[in-house]
Amino acid sequence: MNGMSPALRTWIKVNLPPRWVVRLRCFARGLGSPRWGNLRRVRPFSDNFGFDRGTPLDRYYLHQFFQRHRAHITGRVLEIQNTGYTVRFGHDVIEAHTLDINPVFKPTYLCDLAHIDDCVPEGHYDCFLLPNTLCVLRDIERCLRNALRIVRPGGVILASTAALVPLTGDVPDYWHLSADGWRELTRRAWPDTTAQVEGHGNCLAAVAAMLGLAHEELDPAELNVYDARFPVLVTVFAHRSA
Repeated sequence: MNGMSPALRTWIKVNLPPRWVVRLRCFARGLGSPRWGNLRRVRPFSDNFGFDRGTPLDRYYLHQFFQRHRAHITGRVLEIQNTGYTVRFGHDVIEAHTLDINPVFKPTYLCDLAHIDDCVPEGHYDCFLLPNTLCVLRDIERCLRNALRIVRPGGVILASTAALVPLTGDVPDYWHLSADGWRELTRRAWPDTTAQVEGHGNCLAAVAAMLGLAHEELDPAELNVYDARFPVLVTVFAHRSA
């Protein structure tokens, strides 16, 4: 509260509620005050990541990522759970297979990625898609090593993982790391492989994701601003050495 005497500042701090002290301080310093409206809430607008409103916010960044790298989604493609992104972004696909631990999805390979030695052929696939998967893999370094083993020399891994979004709830979430954290993990698991790790999002996107809003409720110009302090999604593009 610049310009006020020390005695007045002391009186304000002693006699006014803390919220009003902060409001006066922000006013005196020319700082903006939030207009909460219906954002002042302790439960999100959606408990289903925004699926019931539109497209979950993190999918905006995931779809951009796959679109940028769609040239690599070709040939023999393996995808976690189902072939949705293989069909949507792939081209000239000659095999579209799936891997999952849950039989309800009827995957090609019903197994845990951490234990694939007798399940998935080594070096068979040109591309391995792991959308929003890494955060739920408990034995993460072993899973990363196995993912690389699955693709042929010269093949690629396209993966994404949640950062500043709500936890899944129905399955354990183990790894909500920054881009730097994922760079460190991929360096350990893939010491001889080039991996491009990127964060996506900003403060507004992170708040909207936490509240369960759909990405259609924000403007692309808002979503496209990147602030490394507030990653909503982290993506990994890895190219196995030939």
